[in-house]
Amino acid sequence: MTEIVREGYRQLGAKFDEWRDRIVGDPRAEWRELLASKLEPGARILELGCGNGDDGRALARHGFRVTGVDLVARAEGVEVIEADFLELRLPDASYEACASFYVFNHVPRERMRGLLACIHRWLVPGGLLLAAFGVSDTESWTGGWLGATMFFSSFPAGVNSRLVDEASFERKRDEIVEFDEPEGPVRFQWVLARSI
Repeated sequence: MTEIVREGYRQLGAKFDEWRDRIVGDPRAEWRELLASKLEPGARILELGCGNGDDGRALARHGFRVTGVDLVARAEGVEVIEADFLELRLPDASYEACASFYVFNHVPRERMRGLLACIHRWLVPGGLLLAAFGVSDTESWTGGWLGATMFFSSFPAGVNSRLVDEASFERKRDEIVEFDEPEGPVRFQWVLARSI
């Protein structure tokens, strides 16, 4: 799975950014600003799946210290770790927040529980998780996407919420948002949660 996603994004490169720029109604900026409003200046943020770095740079402009993680390190303007975040080892209590924009739908369902547990360990007590989850009941799908081979996997919204709760987070906001990708309408579950 990891190699499929890595190679897929290597093939897509700037084509993915151009496709993303044609999305209408993407709520990421609203949720990114919500996260920023809950953090103190200088807070350390870990972004999983940082892509070209747009979100990390936007957060850094608030004075936060952003570290991005991606299978393909192409982000500029933020510190980037080129790695598979499912295999990442970081010190406990290293970050005040962890953000992930549309990347969890590349995580195999059987790995989501462990990933959320790792995020909880990486956060300071009371740290924040901001994530967009897929909401389709998709155990595993591999196929053509935007001209490359890609892997997707996701749970229904109720399962996502339960997994967040079971990882010792308290959900502060949990909403399904519909918007339009170039191919048509899509739905994602946005969650802001605090570690407890």
